[in-house]
Amino acid sequence: MADTTIVLPSKPKVVKEEGNRGYYEVDGLYPGYGHTLGNSLRRVILSSIEGAALTSIKIAGVGHEFSSIDGVKDDVIMMILNLKKLRLKLHSEEPQTIKLSIKGPKIVTGADLKLPSQVEVMNPEQYINEITTKTDLEIEMTVEKGMGYVSKEAIQKDRVEIGTIALDAIFSPVRRVNYEVENMRVGNRTDFNKLTIMVETDGSISPREALEKAIHTMIVQLKAIVGFKEEEVIESKKVDEPKKEVSVDKDQIDDILKTRIESLDISQRTINALMNANIRTLGGLARKKERDILEVEGMGSKGISEIKKVLKEFDLELK
Repeated sequence: MADTTIVLPSKPKVVKEEGNRGYYEVDGLYPGYGHTLGNSLRRVILSSIEGAALTSIKIAGVGHEFSSIDGVKDDVIMMILNLKKLRLKLHSEEPQTIKLSIKGPKIVTGADLKLPSQVEVMNPEQYINEITTKTDLEIEMTVEKGMGYVSKEAIQKDRVEIGTIALDAIFSPVRRVNYEVENMRVGNRTDFNKLTIMVETDGSISPREALEKAIHTMIVQLKAIVGFKEEEVIESKKVDEPKKEVSVDKDQIDDILKTRIESLDISQRTINALMNANIRTLGGLARKKERDILEVEGMGSKGISEIKKVLKEFDLELK
């Protein structure tokens, strides 16, 4: 007779944590589940963990990236590559501006940046450029939150000012994820799986936090699709029955408020107007009053109607 005992896997165990790298184990997985879970977690960790990155840069006296600056050792393209190596942590949902204003001669690093309170540089020793003469170097950069990779064409759209250089942005704070699967004994069986997963981050998030967020994301997504949608049958006798209150998980509310406006079902014109006004998330939109939205350049009554309609779908409204 086949053994029908249900065996549940263990919670993740810390094998080793060294700086920005962590090794974790999950024991007692059914045969084959090691690769199923390992591959799924790896994909979620690499693609769905939120991070911060530079999205645009403006250098005084420079019109485009194919330029060089008198008295500065590296050309603009090389300097941009160095700036993109900065590991940033953003404590705000809204874009922030960081500045560099310095006079040479001097070797410029991340420690020379002027940062708002919402931004941290995790590697201030990062080399940016070298000023070889008494030259002023002034740079203004925009840092934003996001997930995965976003091309500069998608970032640029119609909202970048003249002289501002849009950048490709890799928002993911995760550098590498690997996993291994071994057989292990559970009871009389020796074909159960043990999953070992290695996560390495850029320092703006711990490897343990990245793994926990990935597990939470998978749980939320799977919970949403449990069961089949039944067709609603409305009977006249039940029309006046009070509606049952639906409890919404706080994390689900936070995820909804972080929804980017580009993904909403509104016209591109309305999206562009909101982006130009630095309104980039559903939460940022819901915090605005109707008169604030009407003052946005390019926004009309049609745009207001679109916004109200999409907010209503999420049980939200303008203040």
